[in-house]
Amino acid sequence: MNVRRSAAVLAAAVAIGTATPAVAASPSPSPSLPSGLYGSSDPTYDGVWRQSLALIALHRVDVEPAEAAVDWLAGQQCANGAFPAFRADPTKACDAKVMVDTNSTAAAVQALSASGAHDTAVGKAVTWLKSVQNKDGGWGYTPGGAGDANSTSVVIGALKASGDDPAKALTGGKSPYDALLKLSLPCADGGAFAYQPDKKGKLTANADATAAAVVGALGQGMVSVKAGDEKNADCTDAARPTPKDAAANGSAYLAKAVAKDGHLTSALPGSENQPDYGNTADAVVALAAQGGPVAAREPLAWLERNSAKWAGQNGPAAYAQLILAAEAGGADPSDFGGTDLVKQLTATGPAPVAASQDDSGTSVWWMVGAGLAAGAGVGFLLSSRNKRKQP
Repeated sequence: MNVRRSAAVLAAAVAIGTATPAVAASPSPSPSLPSGLYGSSDPTYDGVWRQSLALIALHRVDVEPAEAAVDWLAGQQCANGAFPAFRADPTKACDAKVMVDTNSTAAAVQALSASGAHDTAVGKAVTWLKSVQNKDGGWGYTPGGAGDANSTSVVIGALKASGDDPAKALTGGKSPYDALLKLSLPCADGGAFAYQPDKKGKLTANADATAAAVVGALGQGMVSVKAGDEKNADCTDAARPTPKDAAANGSAYLAKAVAKDGHLTSALPGSENQPDYGNTADAVVALAAQGGPVAAREPLAWLERNSAKWAGQNGPAAYAQLILAAEAGGADPSDFGGTDLVKQLTATGPAPVAASQDDSGTSVWWMVGAGLAAGAGVGFLLSSRNKRKQP
């Protein structure tokens, strides 16, 4: 879910000679960007990812995106159902040089499912995802690659959004939840999730992976995630842990990780530690999904105070992450620390569909508003926040 992926994902990308949404390419505008694409930076490494997050975030706040934006995303799909990070000429068939990946594909599935269109594209993408599921029930970033918590979790979200039951996505009798449980650490090690085992099979706590895996272990994704009931953030080792047990433990780890400063910290090799805005936004979603808005209150408040500059520098995926965090944590995305996140996001791409109008050109919503105003004491009647996510 992250605009800036973990160092582990970046290392994996370098190893296979490609990249992930973690490394946004040159921030300079490209003169040949498609009109339906969100953002002005080079989309080579994150085009499908940022487009998907933008569409999902708009869905979560009941804004209908331009048809061109949805069609651009659908047009990135290869004939086998998979999506690459970006392909400049969708009229050319995908060949071996087009690097498809599970993360782009799973994110696109969620976005296209939310749009209510392109059911055929969604079905083909889900079929492809199931075809590259690993024997342990999980997924790696590239088809056939070693499984990891982030990729497995984003695919769980795709299955959920498409109407599939992730628990029934089996290979060798193993489901995605089995794969996540294998990456869950005991409470003695904090209860976090690891990204993936190291070469010696050792698991190391990873906040990025934990934020993704908490949502995945709850059987949710970006489209479907919603605030859970208020629960204590305690880590408990069960004799036979369930995915929900692992999610609770992961949430306890995140709660401790953000307790001191209100945010997660980035510790990339060769650089000084600094606030990690993207992973903090993901942690807010995970904490709210497990323990309700109260569990995410402090990191959400920190984001409201500090994330505006980061989002402005990073564009649509960053605005989308903040919208998802605000929406899950009970904040107002249209007034997030004084910033209208929805307005900022829509300004990076094609204008969304305007409010419906009747044949006379009079806005239907204006008529509704006039009717409400006429009734004294009617009070608050409609809420635009009833749609809730399914990850």
